[in-house]
Formats: sequence, C-alpha cells, structure tokens
Amino acid sequence: MTNYRARLGIDIDGTVTSPGALLPHLNKGFGLELTLADIREYDLTKAVNVDHETFAKWWHTVENDVYATSPVHSNAQQILKLWQSQFELLYVSARGTDSYETTKRWFEQHFIPYDDIHLIGSHYKIEQAKRLQVDAFFEDKHDNAVDIHEALDIPVLLFDSPWNQEPIPDGVIRVHNWSEANEWIQKNF
Repeated sequence: MTNYRARLGIDIDGTVTSPGALLPHLNKGFGLELTLADIREYDLTKAVNVDHETFAKWWHTVENDVYATSPVHSNAQQILKLWQSQFELLYVSARGTDSYETTKRWFEQHFIPYDDIHLIGSHYKIEQAKRLQVDAFFEDKHDNAVDIHEALDIPVLLFDSPWNQEPIPDGVIRVHNWSEANEWIQKNF
C-alpha cells in the first residue's frame, strides 16, 4: 500500500516568484518609478496608463526575460523543499506553453522542487486544478482564489498583495509569506 501525498496546486507568478518581480521591467519599459504599493489592480494597464493592445505588444517583447529573471518569493524555496517529500507539488500558471523551457530552467536554477508544471495560457485554472485533483491551491489573483475555492470546495491560500485586497470568503486563507503558508499547511494537512 502506498502512502497518499496530498496534491498542492501552486500558481507561479506573484506566488513562487516575488510579487515585485515585474516592477523593474514595467519601470524601464514605460519610464516610470512604480513601487509594489502602486500596483492596486491585477490589470497592469491601469498602473502604467496604457491601453491593452500597447501593453500586450510590450509584454510580448519582455515576457521570457521577466520569467527568466524573476526573484524567488521570500523563503518559498526552503518551504517547497520541506514539502517535497510530503506533498505532490503541481504548478499551474497562466503562462503560455511557449514559456515552458524558460520556466523549467528557472525552477532548476533556483532549486525549486516540482512534480509537474502546467502552463495553461489562461487565468482560468479551475478545470486544470480539478483535473489534477488538488487538495489545496496557492494563488495571488483574488478572483482565481475565490473561484477555485467555490468551484472545487478546497482551501486556497491567497498570497497577500496590494492588488488582492477585496474581502475573501471562508475557505480562502490570506497569508503574507511562505512561513505563514507552511504553518497553515502543517496544521491542516
């Protein structure tokens, strides 16, 4: 008989990567001096004051560089290494599949353990999380966290950021760092 390892669904950007990873790129690309506190909405066009088409063109030119150079979020690496033998670590990201090699290389360069990486090209992660049968999810996008919790009736840990300050229902747990996430996971799994 094999031991069951709980399956954790984990977003990458703003969750495993530092929430401020995009700031140097935004500031350089748009001639700004934004801080993390200036990013009040997930829609970055509002922070840089450009239309979606202009932003998309810019993003296409910097996307892989952003993914390759993103710093790791606080002590994510240490906690994920701790969890490696306890849980299945299944990353689910809105990144497109064309970023897979860059993403995998980033995980390896930063010694971030993973069982699988799923780049789905969409912020709609419910079907992927359902297909993977995850027992909990980690996210920084407010509506994703709420939707995944409500659709799958699983706990979702929401990594606190200036862009996700809306109220959350029971079952979505706001955490400020990976140490808090670890405390919650160790207590509940």
